[in-house]
Amino acid sequence: MKLRIFLLSALLFMASIAVAKEPIKIGIIGLDTSHAAAFAKLINGTPTPDWASDFRIVAAYPHGSKTIKSSYERIPRFTKAVEKYGVKVVGSIAELLEQVDCVLLETNDGRLHLEQAVEVFKAGKRCFIDKPIGATLADAIAIYEMAERYNIPIFSTSTLRFTPRNQALRAGAEGALIGADCYSPHKVEPTHPDFGFYGIHGVETLYTVLGTGCEAVNRISSEKGDIVVGRWKDGRLGTFRALVGKPAIYGGTAFNEKQAVEVGGYVGYQDMLKEILEFFRTGKAPVAKEETIEIFTFMKAANMSRERNGEIVTLEEAYAKGAKEAKKLLKAYK
Repeated sequence: MKLRIFLLSALLFMASIAVAKEPIKIGIIGLDTSHAAAFAKLINGTPTPDWASDFRIVAAYPHGSKTIKSSYERIPRFTKAVEKYGVKVVGSIAELLEQVDCVLLETNDGRLHLEQAVEVFKAGKRCFIDKPIGATLADAIAIYEMAERYNIPIFSTSTLRFTPRNQALRAGAEGALIGADCYSPHKVEPTHPDFGFYGIHGVETLYTVLGTGCEAVNRISSEKGDIVVGRWKDGRLGTFRALVGKPAIYGGTAFNEKQAVEVGGYVGYQDMLKEILEFFRTGKAPVAKEETIEIFTFMKAANMSRERNGEIVTLEEAYAKGAKEAKKLLKAYK
């Protein structure tokens, strides 16, 4: 009898451990970006890093832009890549949502994000929305409003934000910064306003080190790239240089009262993914809604400045236009 009780107790204990170690199940929407394959390798690959051991990517819905050639042509390659790590490819977002606890919205085409994200919100799943959060400022405003309507935690970011050097600068490692000049590649995509599709990496770097508070921008352009100058409310100046073609590099220079210091560049996805997984655990977004919205307002104001031949445009004016456009988008979700 004692032996039976011991064996039963042991079995119950082992069962409780198995339940306790049940991984948090992640789904991917969009296999038209290298991020999807990189995340699957980091989370599901061997050896699994300690910080990812509680998670498993279990399902993916591949689509995805149907109009951006550079995106849809990659879907077959990245589908094979995630399947290699045990990810099940499903035929719809609805099917995916039945199998997962939280979602990586990776679709490369920001125009699809609002519609896809609302389906995730309705299912009650926490969601990370990869850059860009939407194609436009209006999309970004609408997505956050819908997330709040369904009480779903979300955030969006470029991986450049979590480059350790940039996080150190944000935390004050070089003292108070009086300005910064940041750069990244800018790939023109006709379906998206300038910078949102790819140049957002450099804009996000600028905001990571300087924070919010920009009040006005102006922009100068040529066939070789663009320079956007932002004036912050406290007098600091920050610039974003959008590099068209080569060199395809990321980084910048920040300034304190004594010297110029280096801003960090691209170092991979691991640091960003750590933040995403912690967000999935806690529901606490590491990037505030207000900062992401201001990044998109900065980009919209820069585009308005270009249309006006370099005229200074306030972020207040740009945001008002985006908010008005967002109201039209939200009418479909009443």
